[in-house]
Amino acid sequence: MAEAAQALGLSARHVRRLGVGFREEGARAFMHGNRGRPSPHRLGDEVRTKVVELGACRYAACNDSHFRELLARNEGILLSRASVQRLRRQAGQKPKQRRRPARHRSRRDRRPQEGILLQVDGSRHHWFGPDQPECTLLAAIDDATGNVVAALFRDEEDAQGYFLLLKQVLVSQGIPLELYHDRHGIFQDNSKTPWTLQEELAGKQAPTQFGRALEELGIISIAANSPEAKGRIERLWGTWQDRLAVELELAGIKDPRAGNHFLPGYLGRHNARFGQEAEEPGLAYRPLDPALDLGWVLSFRYQRVVARDNTVRLEGRLIQIPPGPKRRSYFAARIWVHEFLDGSLGVWHQGQWLVRGKAGSLDARVRARGRRAELPQRLPALRPSLPLEPTATPVAAIGGAPRPAPHPWRAWNPTYLANKPARTESPSS
Repeated sequence: MAEAAQALGLSARHVRRLGVGFREEGARAFMHGNRGRPSPHRLGDEVRTKVVELGACRYAACNDSHFRELLARNEGILLSRASVQRLRRQAGQKPKQRRRPARHRSRRDRRPQEGILLQVDGSRHHWFGPDQPECTLLAAIDDATGNVVAALFRDEEDAQGYFLLLKQVLVSQGIPLELYHDRHGIFQDNSKTPWTLQEELAGKQAPTQFGRALEELGIISIAANSPEAKGRIERLWGTWQDRLAVELELAGIKDPRAGNHFLPGYLGRHNARFGQEAEEPGLAYRPLDPALDLGWVLSFRYQRVVARDNTVRLEGRLIQIPPGPKRRSYFAARIWVHEFLDGSLGVWHQGQWLVRGKAGSLDARVRARGRRAELPQRLPALRPSLPLEPTATPVAAIGGAPRPAPHPWRAWNPTYLANKPARTESPSS
């Protein structure tokens, strides 16, 4: 008995009980007593039949979760989603949507040192309460430590907001080595248009405004293929929607401008609570070059051609370019118009600023129409002010079309009327 109990993993007393049962009942002693009996928790046949009929007819277009809700609300049948799914599959009712099996994903280790990789993203939420409009919160989180190094409230997820977010990182920390982001059009060109000749010669697609700034700073841009790939910042939004929204409400903050003043103090408390030590000590941030012009890098650039009056236009705003050396004109020169983060404009040409920090005057037509400037419409032809000679009513030629009246410009010209050739009519058929 002791050897049998050790081999079966049972107690000696239970093995002795099984031996007695086997001698009295045979092999039935090893079967469960409820075998062959219906479970007391089993659904009744009437309920099972009704659920299958409703799932095949009235609620055939519903998925399993929606079908379960409708059964509880309209039919008074309370079932779990798993039970509804099991009954429908046993009856041969296919799911509404075909779901792919979960793809195999491997866990990515953190970067070993702070400053190697930053993850950036935006979250749209009622950050200032359900009675306030939604706004977007942009943030950058370090991959090695989980510290949030910059955050910013914006009305929308736009390129200017990411420029301001990157400026916070550059000024407070330095230049990171890599930036991890989603596939938003701010970071990469997602259009289906074919490549231009310049792009084909260069062997790559022209970057976006933000992508160009990353290239000039030497930051490697990495686009994630799924939200799970940048799960560190995705989990941050769940934490902040639970904690930051409450902190903003307790502080009585109801607008993005006050929220931006609140964020620096909150970031310190958040990093102290959720941050961790990096695997390797030290910082991988590269220091900013003192000679680097951040305004030149973090700006929107547009190429324009200078007009004859030495002006350029950008979205209806007019910029007057001052004369060059020896009153040299810049007519027909290809220049770059920079739109800075504060809204001012600058003109860059051949390694120097021709105009820097000017607001730019708005075209009068734009002020009047409230839209982008357009080319002036073609003026109608002016009629002469001299009196016109009366013209006789044209007589239709035999077998031909009526003769049109002379053009007004020709009708008042005496030389044309005197030398006008006689019309030759075709003979009748």
